Amino acid sequence: MKTSKLLLSFFCFMLLFMNTQCDDDDEVQEPCGQMVVVDSGFYDSAESGFYDLISAEIEDNCLNINISASGCDGSTWSMVLVDSGAVAESSPEQRFLKFVFTNQEVCLAVFTQERSFDLSTLQIDGSHEIILNIEDFPEPLTYTY
Repeated sequence: MKTSKLLLSFFCFMLLFMNTQCDDDDEVQEPCGQMVVVDSGFYDSAESGFYDLISAEIEDNCLNINISASGCDGSTWSMVLVDSGAVAESSPEQRFLKFVFTNQEVCLAVFTQERSFDLSTLQIDGSHEIILNIEDFPEPLTYTY
């Protein structure tokens, strides 16, 4: 009887100990902020307000940008990344995008914001790389997936 209680206690201790262990290799993928809109009509007709691009980088499936614009605090800014729907058949393929920035704030202060866009909807079957030509960007970006 004493041995069975000792074994049961040991077993419970081991379960509790194993439950507290964590695996450092587990990475939690943070989702990107917004999805890219693929719409040729919207792309053709969309006009953007004024903003300055400070930086842009692709990390995993996310396009992370940092922008600045005038405003009161930037809390009402809206920004959408729109894809034309057209794919240039080159090697690698190319897509054409633009930002549609809306700013209704009429203050003279300048604020910066970071935005993130999920590029996974732009992936092309059978390819692992796309050149992104983003209107008003100084150079194309390469998206590898």
